[in-house]
Order: sequence, then structure tokens, then C-alpha cells
Amino acid sequence: MTDTAATAESSSRRFDVARRLRVLTGVDEDLLSRVRYERNKYTALGGVVLGTSVVAAFSMWNFATQALGRVSVLALIPTVIWMLFVLNLDRWLVTPQPNTRRRVGPLLLRLLIALVLGAVVAEPLVLRIFATAVEERVTDQRNDTLDQLRGNLVRCNPVPAGTEAKPGAGCGRYILTFGATPGGQSDELTSLRSDAAALQKRVDRDNNKLEGIDQDVRDECRRLIRIASTGLYQRTSECLRLREKAKDYRATHHTAENERRLEAMNDRIAKIGGRLTTSRSTFLKDRAQGVERRLAKERAEQQEIGVLERMRALDELASGNPVLFVGIWLVRALFVLLDALPVLVKFLSGDSAYDRMLTSESNTAVKIHGERLRLAERRAMADTEIAQDAIEQEVRRSRAESEAAHREHTAAMHIRVRQAVNSLEDELRRTSAV
Repeated sequence: MTDTAATAESSSRRFDVARRLRVLTGVDEDLLSRVRYERNKYTALGGVVLGTSVVAAFSMWNFATQALGRVSVLALIPTVIWMLFVLNLDRWLVTPQPNTRRRVGPLLLRLLIALVLGAVVAEPLVLRIFATAVEERVTDQRNDTLDQLRGNLVRCNPVPAGTEAKPGAGCGRYILTFGATPGGQSDELTSLRSDAAALQKRVDRDNNKLEGIDQDVRDECRRLIRIASTGLYQRTSECLRLREKAKDYRATHHTAENERRLEAMNDRIAKIGGRLTTSRSTFLKDRAQGVERRLAKERAEQQEIGVLERMRALDELASGNPVLFVGIWLVRALFVLLDALPVLVKFLSGDSAYDRMLTSESNTAVKIHGERLRLAERRAMADTEIAQDAIEQEVRRSRAESEAAHREHTAAMHIRVRQAVNSLEDELRRTSAV
């Protein structure tokens, strides 16, 4: 029965959601169990930490999809990494530390980290909230760019009025290449029209002069005179003279030849004008195709709206609209506050019983550790002294044994000397006796 209860308690602790949330705050469950009434506080704080990490994940998801230009599974990789990073960073920021209230530096550092992290998390969310206005702004800017490009291409590639036509200022990068242009035909047509106009004036002047002479001829030749000898009527001599004058004028001024030349020139002008019209139509068609190719290339380079482009468009929108400017910064401040909320909740709620117990436990552990170190030091010193005494005793013992051995060796030598002396005396006595 006891084993079953222990198993049930272990299972309930394994799937305890509140306990899992408190893990995100870095508290010690064994120490917290002594102040059970503070569990709800740290459970709520764990929920705040989890919430900020979810907001950060959503922010990174928006940033990744905007950077890729589409919704992709690849965006999950930075999203999960960023969520875990923010989760662990917030957990480190709110983990209870002993003697925290006595040090302002770590508190300010943690608040600064939380604010900077909040600013990073807030920007993609702000871009997401104002995405419609930002995309409209970017689209308008791109359309203006395309319209300006189209205008420059048309301005810098006009229908050539002659072979000497030169592009305008600032047209270096807007010049298009064409296989053929109507410039040469236009020069020829202009020259031909100028010659035809001069010849037309000459023909008109000659015709007007000749018309006056012919009118005089008609007026004079209507008069007839009677010949007395024959009784017949004939033209006057003045009529004959004027007719001769008109004939000479036509011959000397080449009126008929000039009229034929003028007619031939007008026919040629008409033919060249027709070819020039066709050439201009072809040129305009080629120019339109070239402009569309450049515009298509520009559109391809624009592709999807990037993050930096969105940020620039958002700043431009805010700079021209005070209400929008205030709204954008309020949203930014909101998300910065949300991300800094775990640290603010932790350090603005004051010291709790758990914090004081943690400080006491930490101080006690430090003292115990110090005492243990001093005890270990004393034990080590005692062992060292004992070892030194043992070594000194061993040295003294070795010296005594060495001295005793030396004395024994000296005594043995004396004995051997005396024995040798005695033996020599005995040998001398025997020798003397013989």
C-alpha cells in the first residue's frame, strides 16, 4: 500500500504542470516546500517566463518569414532556437540569487539585458502589426521607382531626329541598344524637304511670272488687225512678240524641267516618309520591348519585401504622421515591457520568504564550506606535522643505528687487533723457547 502511494505521488509530480512552470523560475523545490504559500507566486512567474518566450518565438517566426519572403518550414529552425534562447535567458534573469538586494549592479544589468532583448523581440511584431500600411508604402515606392525608370528610359531614348542626335544629361545608364534607327532616313528626308521647298518657291515664282506674261499674251492676242491688201485679219506684232517672250522665259528658266524635278522630289519624299513612318513604328516597338525588359529586370531585383525595406518604410510612415509615430512607439514599448516583465515582476515584488531563506541557506553553506576548508587545512597541517615528526624520528633512529654499528665495528677491530697481537706474542715466545 505504501509503494502504491509513493508511485502515485511520483507520477503526480512528474505530470505536475505547476511544478514544470516553477522549473522555469529556477527555484529549489525542496527549499520552496518549506514555504508552500509562495508556490503560486513562482508558478505565475514561470507562466510569465513561458509567455515571453512564446511571444519571442512568434516574433522570430514573423522575422524569418519576412526574410524568406514566404511561409516555410525552414522558419521553424530559427524560431525554436530563439524561443529556447529567450526561455533560458529569462530563466537565468529571474532565478533567485542570494544577497541580490544588497547589490544594485546585477539588478541593473539584468534589467538592461531584458530591455535590449525586448527591443529586439518587439521590432518584428511591430512590423507585423503595421504590415498592411508598410506593404502599401513599399509598393507605392516601388511603383514610383518603376515609373521614374520608365520615364528616364523614354526620355533618354527618343525617336532619333537625325544621325547627330545625342542623349540628354544623366542618361548613361538608361541608354538602350537598337539594331537600326530612323535617324539616317530622317536626315535625308529633312534635306530633301528643304530642297523641295526651295525648288517649290522657285517654281512658284516662275509660274507667277509666266502667268503674268501669258495673261498679257491672251489680252494682246485677242486683238486682230485687218490687212488692207488682202482684207484678212491677223495677230498683232505685239502678240507675236509676247508669245516669243513667253517661250524664251520657259526655255531660259526651265519651268517644265523644274516642275518634273519637283514632282519627282515630292514622290521621293512620300516614299521616304512612308519608310520613315514604318521605321519609327519599328523603333517605337523595339523601344517599348526594351523598356519592358528593363522594368522586368527591375521587378525581378525587387522580389519580396525585405525586413530592412519594411523598417525603412515604417520609419518613413512614422516621420510623416505624428499619430502613427506615437502609435508605433507605444506598441514597441508594450512589447519591450512584456519581454522585460519577468525581471520586473521578480525584482519589483520585493524580498520573499524564499529569498530570505535562500540567502540564509547560501550564507550558511558558505560558512560551513569555510569551516570545512579550515578543518581540512588543520587536518592537512596535522598530517604534515606527524609526517615530519616521523621523518625526524626515523632520521634519529638511523643516526643511532649508524653510530652503534660504527662502535661495534670499532670494537671488533680492536678485538681483532688484540687477537693479532696476542698471536704474534705467542709466536715470538715459541720461537724464543726453541
